[in-house]
Amino acid sequence: MTDTKEDLPKVGEDLPKVGRRTFMWGAALAAAAPIVSEATLAHALQHGRLTDVPADAVLINANENPLGPSKAACQAIADIGPLGGRYDKLDLMDKFTEKFATQHGLKAENIAIYAGSSEPLHYTVLAFTSPTKGLVTADPSYESPMAAAAVSGAAIHKVALTSDFAHDVKAMVAADPNAGVIYICNPNNPTGTITPREQILWALANKPAGSILLVDEAYIHLSDEDDVLDQVAAGKDLIVLRTFSKVYGMAGIRCGVAIARPDLLEKLQPYLQNMMPVTALAAANASLDEPDLVPTRKKWIADTRRETIAWLQAAGYKPIGVSHSNCFMIDTGRDGHGVITALKDKKVYIGRIWPAWPNAVRVTVGTPEEMGKFRVAFKEVMDAPAMAASPAPTQHADGALKGMGKTRFLS
Repeated sequence: MTDTKEDLPKVGEDLPKVGRRTFMWGAALAAAAPIVSEATLAHALQHGRLTDVPADAVLINANENPLGPSKAACQAIADIGPLGGRYDKLDLMDKFTEKFATQHGLKAENIAIYAGSSEPLHYTVLAFTSPTKGLVTADPSYESPMAAAAVSGAAIHKVALTSDFAHDVKAMVAADPNAGVIYICNPNNPTGTITPREQILWALANKPAGSILLVDEAYIHLSDEDDVLDQVAAGKDLIVLRTFSKVYGMAGIRCGVAIARPDLLEKLQPYLQNMMPVTALAAANASLDEPDLVPTRKKWIADTRRETIAWLQAAGYKPIGVSHSNCFMIDTGRDGHGVITALKDKKVYIGRIWPAWPNAVRVTVGTPEEMGKFRVAFKEVMDAPAMAASPAPTQHADGALKGMGKTRFLS
């Protein structure tokens, strides 16, 4: 028997236990909806493999944490290795879920674990947008939601940041009376700037009825801003995303969390959820057990960021806004692609371009030594005449977002 489109369950319907039909349906969705992550976009800019990057290159292009996993997390990975031939024999998923929920004043039913936060971000947009329910996002902001909206056929409304580079929540709420998802990345990627909690709460209280506020807190540990997890506990219409890729240094290990009311998390289930690697669960559990890990790394990253930005300002360059994250942007006053290419020639790899700001480049905070090399290379590039971008980098990262060419972008 062959399933037809009419036979397939609709998003949000109660699903039977996973069987042949639901598995095939989920697989079809996955094939139709490639997930765009920070790694996808960073690699697309280079138009090559990481093996093509010189061994002594400075990689400050993908918002990775150069510290990597903590020693305790690495030890947990080593310890669980011999059990890697079994599926979560130690119930690490349940232990992690309970631990995360308890530490954040939530219930286990509010937590869904994924291999990074890219999957639940993508699935949330697929689940709650459609040709009649649009996506509202800041401009510039993280591009992945737009890639998912291209798959769902949703109109995309891009709203400029405010004069102090926060999300313009009032303009975002007004952008689409039929919005399915309003996406707020806080701190924002690429600017690292903050949208105050009270403004997010205003958006939550005033958003169109039936829409979902998707709050991406991938970088929240690096700021002093209060999170909005209490709004999940209060049963509000929002989904909050967390990841272990940033402050915890587990970008290559993959662990993320979607946090919401149980009925909202159920809407993501039709897109299926793979078994988590036991190594990721072991490392995440160990990381949560280290009370000093987040504050120590937060200070280390902030000190390096402040030192770099102070140097840029003293040298007459123009950082954009006030970053509270592990990345920041610089208005170079010239074509950003040319700056990226010139730095790459000096073996310094920085982030990509956002079309709204073609002269601005994003820089990830690396080690103090890496940022020292960046400063030397950046000054040499800026002291030289502006150069045109080479053919490869001029095809900016939007080209990596399959289906984006057919997406409707509305201001």
